[in-house]
Amino acid sequence: MKQIKIFGLGGQGVVTAAKVFAKAVALGEGRNALSIPAYGHERRGAPVYSDLILDDEPIKLRSFVYEPDVVIIFDLSVLDKGVDVMKGASSDTLFIVNAESLPAHLPFAGHPVRFVDAEKISLEELGRYIPNTTMLGAAAGAGLCGLEAMNEAIRTGFGAAWEANVKSAGRGYHELRGR
Repeated sequence: MKQIKIFGLGGQGVVTAAKVFAKAVALGEGRNALSIPAYGHERRGAPVYSDLILDDEPIKLRSFVYEPDVVIIFDLSVLDKGVDVMKGASSDTLFIVNAESLPAHLPFAGHPVRFVDAEKISLEELGRYIPNTTMLGAAAGAGLCGLEAMNEAIRTGFGAAWEANVKSAGRGYHELRGR
């Protein structure tokens, strides 16, 4: 079982990303996936999160993720807004972050970290700062799902905008860096 927590800001497609990710894993790879959105007082720019559970076996757990194996951060400003991205993380928790580079002062600096400049990519490919498909590509690049399964879920879930979003995901996959 892989438990994933996704953090971002309202308007960045956090909940949509979790749903598309689950669809990619379930339909594209034949594994089990459960997307658990956290709804509340979301508004554009407010911190939001969504959880995701992936497994080869049926998923019997029906709760939020409290001990994530992977934390995906769409926007580092969630740290400035009081979001504790470290809550429940172990020393093995992988962090996948939207960042051009990683300053040493980040709370997860001692953890495995992969990063991609999803802001730049989404602005170039989509014409606006919506990093969800770039970060989905990054998640695929980190080995959480195959890129083709992710691309198919994006193709069927993004209507007329699917092509630019698939391109954005591909760049997230190929431009992922890490330490």
